[in-house]
Order: sequence, then C-alpha cells, then structure tokens
Amino acid sequence: MLAENFTTMSFANDLGLLLFPNYCSVCNRNLMYYEKAICMHCQSRLPRLMMCDEADNQVEKVFWGRVPLESATALLKMPRNGVTQRLIHRLKYHNDKEVGERLGALLGHEMQQSMRMCAFDYIIPVPLHPKKMHVRGYNQCDCIAQGIAEACQVSALLNNLTRVQHTTSQTRRGRLSRWNNVKDVFWVKDPELLENKHVLLVDDVITTGATIEGCAKALLKVKGLKLSVAALAVPA
Repeated sequence: MLAENFTTMSFANDLGLLLFPNYCSVCNRNLMYYEKAICMHCQSRLPRLMMCDEADNQVEKVFWGRVPLESATALLKMPRNGVTQRLIHRLKYHNDKEVGERLGALLGHEMQQSMRMCAFDYIIPVPLHPKKMHVRGYNQCDCIAQGIAEACQVSALLNNLTRVQHTTSQTRRGRLSRWNNVKDVFWVKDPELLENKHVLLVDDVITTGATIEGCAKALLKVKGLKLSVAALAVPA
C-alpha cells in the first residue's frame, strides 16, 4: 500500500510538472518537483558569504557608529552583472516572488545553524510606501521575510513597520543623499508588541545602509527592543 501511494504521488508530481512546468530562475531548466525557484545545481554555485558566525563581519561594519545592532549578516555577494544581481532584479521587477522566498529560506537555514543569529522573536521586512506597493503589487522584502520565517519557525510581521512618506529611488544616490531621503519616513504602528523583543530587520540589498538606518531609527524608539539585520546580498 505504501509503495502504491508513493507511485501515485510521484505520478501526480510528474503530471503536474508536465502540465505546469517550473523553470529555474538562473539557468531556465525545468525544475524537479522537490526544487523551488532555483535548481540544485545553480543553488550550489551561488556566491555564498557564510558570515552568520563571523563577528564584525562586512555587514556589521557598515553600521558601526550608526546603529546599535546585536548582529548582522547577508547571504550572497553581488558583483555587477553576476547571478545575484540577476536574481534580485527578477525578484524586484519581474514578479518572481519565489526567488525571494527561496533565498530567504536559504538564509534562514544558515542562521538556524549559527550561534549568533538563531534566536529572534519577530522578523520585520523593510516596508514599501503604499504608492509604490500599489504600482509593484508586492513588497520583495515581504517575500524574503516569509522565507526566513518559515525556515526559522518565527513570525513575520509584514505591516507593523510602515513607510509614511514616499521617497524617490535610492539607486543613484550617494550615502548622505540616501540618508536624507529616508531618515524620517518610517513609523511603528504597534510598538507595545515589540517591547523587550529581539527583532530581525530584513532587506534585499545593503549598500550604504541608509534604509536600514532609517528603519532602525523608528524601531529603536521601542522600549527594550534589540535589533539584528539580515539581507540577501551586499555588493562585492
């Protein structure tokens, strides 16, 4: 009976892939039923940083003297025109939410194995302004946070930290300009929920750190809140 059930499930999976094929977001090959968004071959070749247990790592140094963090990490290096940049672009501009969830899950599993980044009360994504959310239809950081939350078995709070002012793109701004663009645009809806909690703040890419700093300014007004940071990528 067990073998019969397994055969039936296998046939159903194969039929589903035939009728509704999924493709790797990197190499465009057909995904196996146990793969999600990125095939195992491409996943094994991602430029992983593996810095969760590294004190004073590259990401933490970005915030020295700016934001009091418990810890910080990122999953991937992002050289110009490399695979990480292509995946981030698919996530942000091509509605490939599964990329965010899959990479978030990889980051979550990595943090679970760490002694420094394995205990959070809540996961909070960097929010989009409602105007940009309406245009894009989703917040890419929500996808990442949900992937991490599922891997770590921690609740993701998608709407407690909000962006109350619409800002222009950060892409071509310098460090000071980025900070001035976001320094007073975030607000915590329910601060009591976060009192005396350890929160993981999640972004897609950390460059100058100005957006995280703006979010931290709002979050660290909450009584007793401890803050850590995670991102999918940092520039190589």
